[in-house]
Amino acid sequence: MKKKKKPVKKVKKIIRKKPKPVKKELTAEERIALANKPGQDAMKLHPFFKGKIQIAPKCVIRDFKDFAIWYTPGVAKPCLDIKANPEKVWEHTNRANTIAVLTDGTRVLGLGDIGPEASLPVMEGKGLLFKYLGGVDVYPIAIRTKDPDEFIKFAKLMEPSFGGYNLEDIEQPKCFRILDTLRKEMNIPVWHDDQQGTAAVTVAGLINALKIVGKDPKKVRVGMIGAGAAGIACLRVMVTYGIDPAKVVMTDIYGIVHKNRPDFDKHFEYTKELMLKTNLEDRKCERVEDAIPKTMEGMDVVIGYSKPGPDTIKKEWIQRMAKDPILFVCANPVPEIWPWEAKAAGAKIVATGRSDFPNQVNNSLGFPGIFRGTLDVNARTITDEMCIAAAVELAKVAEDRGLREDYLIPTMDDWEVFPREAVAVGMKAIEQGVARITMTKEQLYKKASSIIKNARNMSKALMKQGFIPKPPKD
Repeated sequence: MKKKKKPVKKVKKIIRKKPKPVKKELTAEERIALANKPGQDAMKLHPFFKGKIQIAPKCVIRDFKDFAIWYTPGVAKPCLDIKANPEKVWEHTNRANTIAVLTDGTRVLGLGDIGPEASLPVMEGKGLLFKYLGGVDVYPIAIRTKDPDEFIKFAKLMEPSFGGYNLEDIEQPKCFRILDTLRKEMNIPVWHDDQQGTAAVTVAGLINALKIVGKDPKKVRVGMIGAGAAGIACLRVMVTYGIDPAKVVMTDIYGIVHKNRPDFDKHFEYTKELMLKTNLEDRKCERVEDAIPKTMEGMDVVIGYSKPGPDTIKKEWIQRMAKDPILFVCANPVPEIWPWEAKAAGAKIVATGRSDFPNQVNNSLGFPGIFRGTLDVNARTITDEMCIAAAVELAKVAEDRGLREDYLIPTMDDWEVFPREAVAVGMKAIEQGVARITMTKEQLYKKASSIIKNARNMSKALMKQGFIPKPPKD
């Protein structure tokens, strides 16, 4: 009789997971080297491509006979149609999707007054962002004048060619006068990105930062470092949103701003009404070098659009702020303090203007979608309320994805930001009666999404086909 074999026990194979590699903490020197790399790459790639944008056809060219349609003799018919009814220009031409980026080169992203020629790489870069992120066609125009009256005259004379203007990198206080004058006297939207664009994105970040730390926007105390175009516009839009101006203290290169300062009327000629509402406690300092630390004392939030760092703001000043301090250090190209140093000093949330650090508070998240929505409804202007609508929607996109201390607002990779902003802006323009075209939310989203996707797909196709060459390897 055969013995029954004992059943063989199955031995579970133990799979040992490889330990996750420990992420090496970068040294301060390595962080700074990484921060400097974009500038080094820019010096190689700008001369390689010789510019960043170009004009390309958008109509069919099946053969040379088509030029009889697009040029003479066929073009005479749409010309006469526009003459009979000037509003037809929006139908027969690309004007409804074309803007000019106008600058005099007097205050270029932290570089100062570098002149019109030196400003052109920035204006081209702006055009690239407008096209890729918002599907907006752009002409960068650097104007050789520092006279605001000449600038205003030039802009008004060019109005028939454009659907809107993006003013860029113009020193204050004349930037306030230029913007206010053109907004009043032109029938197309005029926007100063250093003012309204910066403000919209800053308010979006602030909305979510305050949610994370659990503070009421109406009760927070805000210190603002820098009283230039960006800082004052941020203040104006924040106040419109609901921040109490009495709880805001602002400083500039001459000290803390208060109504009894001898130069108050001179420096705040165009913004006096707003500035008189700030600093209700009448905070002052005797020495200019004490202005920033004095401004930061006890503040829930500090927003910096001032002198590039990294030592404009010091660690010990952050330690004098309120509990769970929020710090927006947005100077370009280097923030007022490196974000890792601010965190080490106790900052709960830190945002900068750079794409290579978390929480980029950068205009590129605002102006493409805001102009997309403005152009889609053929709006006559861009109001502060339209900016706030964009800020609230921008904040909502990030909230939908899950807020974190290192994720206040979306990044440029979150492509849905731009059509969602466009819808919010377009609907607000319709509500305020400044739109020439009325559309539903669904129609606006479909239109904006289609235009933006086409712009991105065109760039991909040009690269794939080799019309945009591959950059050289290092």
